[in-house]
Amino acid sequence: MSQECQVQARFFQPPPELRRYFTTFYLVEFSVANGGQVVDYLHPEWANLRFMSGSFPDAETMTGAKISGVPFCVTGPSSKAIRFSIGPQARMWGVGLLPLGWAKFVRTNAGEMADALVDGGADPAFSSFVPLADTLFSGEADTAAEFARISHHFRDRPDTAVPDEARILAIHGALVDPDIKTVAEMVELSGVSQRTVERSCHHAFGFAPKLLLRRQRFLRSLADYMLDPSLKWIEAMDSQYHDQAQFVRDFKAFMGMSPSKYAALDKPILSAVMIARAQFVGKAVQALDTPDGGGA
Repeated sequence: MSQECQVQARFFQPPPELRRYFTTFYLVEFSVANGGQVVDYLHPEWANLRFMSGSFPDAETMTGAKISGVPFCVTGPSSKAIRFSIGPQARMWGVGLLPLGWAKFVRTNAGEMADALVDGGADPAFSSFVPLADTLFSGEADTAAEFARISHHFRDRPDTAVPDEARILAIHGALVDPDIKTVAEMVELSGVSQRTVERSCHHAFGFAPKLLLRRQRFLRSLADYMLDPSLKWIEAMDSQYHDQAQFVRDFKAFMGMSPSKYAALDKPILSAVMIARAQFVGKAVQALDTPDGGGA
């Protein structure tokens, strides 16, 4: 049942020396009327660390993975929507990891965590973030102090080099170029072999190059629609789609439902978050950010 939900979403640029590792740091605060809960869907995105205070979410992936009552949850790089419910009141800090950030700070093969939804406090791959989860919220809400704790956590970690940094950045740059339509074009722009692109995509990006390119054109379409719901889907469709049937197939594959069903749903949290994100960084969704952490 739909509930009245007040949402405030704020985005913060990481410190300059960390910017190429992250999409943004972000704080979402929400309150649901009458002690209720709201339901929404996370769209495909890069990996995220989410730290909760107040209410904790119930979430489920399209493949059936679930978490409930978890104050520190992690989503790996995703190609499938995640349904979640939360309420009545919560504060959530999120850290969006670009592929380079995943390679530097997680150092686990991203393909092994693709479409994962896990309790960050229980999964060994994310044990190094538990001290941040345990100390982020201290006493009364203090946005500046919390942002500083997140920044210091990453600044204070050992500054280990990412061996494939240049390669990851080159592939990422090709991936977000809206003129790139095929894996062959992506390989050419990246300046490395197709086998290298495939291996690097699996290790740092989580998916094969072809799927990543499909995700990009879908998310460009979804972002345009979410920023202007008055558009018809055919008006929001990316120019790389051959026809509406191809777009509908992608939509069902990525979101688990038809475009018309999704359009009819309340989107109380994601609508507010995407609009605020577009105003702050220039892009409504993380996967469209450039390798330097910029949306423009």
